[in-house]
Amino acid sequence: MTEQMRTSTRDLEKLREQVAGWLRGRLGEHATVSELSRPSENGLSSETLFFTATWSQGRTRCVARLAPAVEAVPVFPSYDLRAQFEIMRLAREKAGIPAPRALWFEPDPGPLGTPFFVMERADGDVPPDVLPYTFGGWLHDAAPADRRRLQEASVAIVAALHETAFTPEELSPLGRPGLRAHVDRQRAYYAWAHGSRPVPVLERAFDWLEAHWPDAPGPDVLCWGDARIGNLMFRDFTPVAVLDWEMAAIAPRELDLSWMLFLHRFFQDFTVGGGLPGMPDFMRRDDVCRQYRELTGYEPRDLDFYEMYAALRHGIIMARIWQRRIHFGEQPAPDDPDDLVLHRATIEELLTR
Repeated sequence: MTEQMRTSTRDLEKLREQVAGWLRGRLGEHATVSELSRPSENGLSSETLFFTATWSQGRTRCVARLAPAVEAVPVFPSYDLRAQFEIMRLAREKAGIPAPRALWFEPDPGPLGTPFFVMERADGDVPPDVLPYTFGGWLHDAAPADRRRLQEASVAIVAALHETAFTPEELSPLGRPGLRAHVDRQRAYYAWAHGSRPVPVLERAFDWLEAHWPDAPGPDVLCWGDARIGNLMFRDFTPVAVLDWEMAAIAPRELDLSWMLFLHRFFQDFTVGGGLPGMPDFMRRDDVCRQYRELTGYEPRDLDFYEMYAALRHGIIMARIWQRRIHFGEQPAPDDPDDLVLHRATIEELLTR
């Protein structure tokens, strides 16, 4: 996890010329685009581009999100960028979530070879994925009170989103609601990502879910889907941007809570495995659920089930990313397909419950 992973096969200079041409069509002949760059730490699914747009009436630092090219071995089978754009806008306008300001959506694949959207770029600090924030850095080294403040602010973002009422029409781009529909989509995703080489530990996790299905899943809300601190940007330990909405769904609240908890566990376990203490007092289940209950009045339920589901979902994604690395010659294929899942041991432990 220390090496830079390839996320695109597109040439940046050619993309700059294409973005500039598109922008002139939108804003006029004097519009210009700065040199493009890509993020170096987080983000392995959609292609992300940074640039500054300048035109006669303004200058804005921008982020463009593009579906990856097929030859880049995409993480997901499809990328509904219109849905991401609209849900991000709704979260900002109706829930008061500091999602980046949505600027333009381009459905025509002609200009860049794929649909894309552009949002305003925010400034701040993001807990890194590579190396994970649990290994060291600004969050790891912060005072306990500041880490606690960041944790509580992150949970409050999720609570505020879940407590906001949206109309069925507003949420219609996200498809069929509910836990069963969500798991069915994950099964279809697994079949697409790993059908040619099954991953037994993930199939066992699917079987475990069916055997431990909740008697009464909680009410469905708009879930961020990729609710984790690595998708938040902070200034002074306060969230200023909520990023990456491509996994948004209408599902029980526990979907977001368990994802936030498990992604920290994933990084914490990886750090402890490397011989370092990590951040054992951060993002603990009891603390997160207590605060969520105080903010919403809702008692999270069936969290063992949702922890397994989070581990399974993350396993499908990570195994797909590892397949991408194998494709690009960044590492050899393992003899055992279960080894495509970095947290294989965690899933195996959860299967014993």
